[in-house]
Amino acid sequence: MNYGKYPIKEREHWHHLLDSTVWNEFKYRDDDIVINAYSKSGTTWVQQIVAQLIWMGAEHINVSEMSPWIDCRFPSQNDRLKIVEAQTHRRFIKSHLPVDTLVFSPKAKYIYIGRDGRDVLWSLYNHHRNFKKEVIRDIDSVPERVGPPLGEAPSSVIEYFRDWLMKDGYPWWPYWSHIMSWWQIKDLSNVMLIHFSNLKSDMPGEIRRIATFLDIAVDESKWDAILEHCSFDYMKAHAAQSVPFGGNLFEGGAETFMHKGVNGRWRDMLTPEDIEHYEQMAQEKLGVDCAYWLSTGTMQRMENA
Repeated sequence: MNYGKYPIKEREHWHHLLDSTVWNEFKYRDDDIVINAYSKSGTTWVQQIVAQLIWMGAEHINVSEMSPWIDCRFPSQNDRLKIVEAQTHRRFIKSHLPVDTLVFSPKAKYIYIGRDGRDVLWSLYNHHRNFKKEVIRDIDSVPERVGPPLGEAPSSVIEYFRDWLMKDGYPWWPYWSHIMSWWQIKDLSNVMLIHFSNLKSDMPGEIRRIATFLDIAVDESKWDAILEHCSFDYMKAHAAQSVPFGGNLFEGGAETFMHKGVNGRWRDMLTPEDIEHYEQMAQEKLGVDCAYWLSTGTMQRMENA
């Protein structure tokens, strides 16, 4: 990636669901928040956290409406821009793009979520196999579609994992370059990297850290409500308010999107050879430090300093 202090947009990125050109027209405001991750890495969870910090533990916030996925190809680009331009609250926008396909702004704060690729894949598989057939048909018939057709998910998650690993994100979008693009700018003052595993192990601590990064003073009288509303059980019970498009894309609705929220389902299913192959590829594509962070949530260089 070529950048001075801040990254510069280098290319466009299109896929079944992605359209990076929308960022060319997007007008940043001084306090904008961009929440970014590779799909199924915890984006919806962090959107919920940010919403709870902005509205201090309020009930019944429709996060899917308040925090639009701006680089999704649906609805039209013009409609997506109108939605965010009309918003009067502090905007917190969802993206699934690598940095070099965004228009990056020093005005905004960027939160990037990492998650071990094997956990991502297990969640992606559940996501894919629960798409309604007509949704897959509509996605695959997008004009000028880039990338392979989604089709229906295979019966074997192991087959799905091996294809995804060997073909770098197949049938979705490239994984390693997405992670690396954000890792390269992790030291910028308006960029924060967080990790799914740390949200699982210490959600209160991570929410405090996010609040500090966003310059949001927590009302302690609302703290218990914030924690309750960011819990997996609460989000699953109110899934239609959190997940993209209200969960209408999935068989079983929004609760299907909020499947289990757990890590490690791959451990008893992948062979030792599969695990070794993934770990070798992670180090090759990301380098030792980034691969370590992606696997553990810990910055290795900080530990060894």
